[in-house]
Amino acid sequence: MSVSQERFDSVCARAREAMVLHSTADTLEWDERTGMPIAAGEYRAQQISTLRALVHERRTDPTYGDDLQQLIQECENEDPHGPIAATAQQLHRDWQRDCKLPTELVERISKATVRGQQTWDAARQADDFSIFEETLGHVIDLKREAGQRLSEGTDRSVYEALLDEYEPDAKVDDIQQVFDDLRTPLVQLIAAIKESPQQPDTSILERTYCIDDQRDFSHFVAEQIGFDFERGRLDETSHPFCTTLGPHDCRILTRYDPHWLPAGLFGTMHEAGHGMYEQGLRPDWFGLPPGSYVSLGIHESQSRLWENQVGRSRPFWEWLYPQTNEAFQSQLDGVSLDTFHFAINTVRPSLIRVEADEATYNLHIIIRFDLEQQLIDGSLKVKDLPEAWNARYQSDLGICPPSDADGVLQDVHWSAGLIGYFPTYTLGNAAAAQLFDAASEQIGDLDELFARGEFRLLLDWLRERIHFDGRCYSGSELIERATGSPLSATHLIKYLKSKLEPLYGIIES
Repeated sequence: MSVSQERFDSVCARAREAMVLHSTADTLEWDERTGMPIAAGEYRAQQISTLRALVHERRTDPTYGDDLQQLIQECENEDPHGPIAATAQQLHRDWQRDCKLPTELVERISKATVRGQQTWDAARQADDFSIFEETLGHVIDLKREAGQRLSEGTDRSVYEALLDEYEPDAKVDDIQQVFDDLRTPLVQLIAAIKESPQQPDTSILERTYCIDDQRDFSHFVAEQIGFDFERGRLDETSHPFCTTLGPHDCRILTRYDPHWLPAGLFGTMHEAGHGMYEQGLRPDWFGLPPGSYVSLGIHESQSRLWENQVGRSRPFWEWLYPQTNEAFQSQLDGVSLDTFHFAINTVRPSLIRVEADEATYNLHIIIRFDLEQQLIDGSLKVKDLPEAWNARYQSDLGICPPSDADGVLQDVHWSAGLIGYFPTYTLGNAAAAQLFDAASEQIGDLDELFARGEFRLLLDWLRERIHFDGRCYSGSELIERATGSPLSATHLIKYLKSKLEPLYGIIES
């Protein structure tokens, strides 16, 4: 049986039409997070929910589903990882999932999450969880209902059904295994670092850094590592993110702190990593599986690789530090490269996830992973969330948030209904280390390239092995094809120990 070109073209046209509506809603959400007047919030929620409902109707159309099912049969002799078969398989998978959710529920979730982000922002600025409590409770109830519907007829739990949206086919037990493999070595490394008499001077990063200078510098760094500003832009918001509004329109957003230089710089590198992944997808397949990212774990591997393996490496700063000194001459006068490099690699338990060091970062994720599962299964009530949050920070990191803004209100994810998103950050960290090891073996001396400010070979390697294939392979298949082995926490532990132990003068017994 051969593939009907007419049927394939029709399916693709309908998927692209849905993506036009989807990306239009994304554009409205980008505007909401960057410059929308506060009073416009209620009407914006109606605009976005209407568009999301229209997208859902198109993606669950029975005739569309019938054509997809027919295409699956016609693709039996096609390469399952080729663009035609992968398009049929992945669109049919999406159709089956979407059909479990009634349009009215999708619309209610959309309204609740747009309002939720607005209420979260107000509560965070007021440093008052009570402002957000009722709204978050409503979002959790709706996501639980969605998870229950999505888990019907499967072996997934309600939480796993929500997780599937971000990390397809992931299981809690598998994620827990990765976390367990990380936890003990991380705790031991963090304890050794804490006891070391060799500590960095981070006060140099807390000096007053002009926001305008930070903007210019961050733009320069993003461009140098490969973010294409002819196909994207850099803006500011209360919580950094990346969104793609079209095949040549990628928006990255960061935030700047005049008294903490790493916030804006590494936030920009992180989001630029996301953006370069989006810009590396095939634009002629935009809106279709071959031109779409495969999972958030893979997405996060790209952002964390550029932020950490590249951006916190000494060779990178051998290239960039002279220019950093020019940009911030009065703040860094007399500060050596070694002192600066040690400072940006400090390990110290902190309250804010997006500003956490590499060693403690995953402990932030484990806390959120545990708490959101409890919210969904009902064992943790929303009203008790701040207390539970603070208790976990005290037990896991040895610090207690002094305020809601620096505690339970620091992340936008739950207000946006992104339940199941958090664990993908740690999966991405593990994948980033594994991919970087493979790239180092296959390309050669990356340190030498970075010291000269040359990043194109690494970006091209990632484009060939990760970006280009979109959803034609699963995330786990991409990792194994690129690195030769399944995802493992060992590469991340090796990377952290090899960098941090020399900096802190730690000698393994």
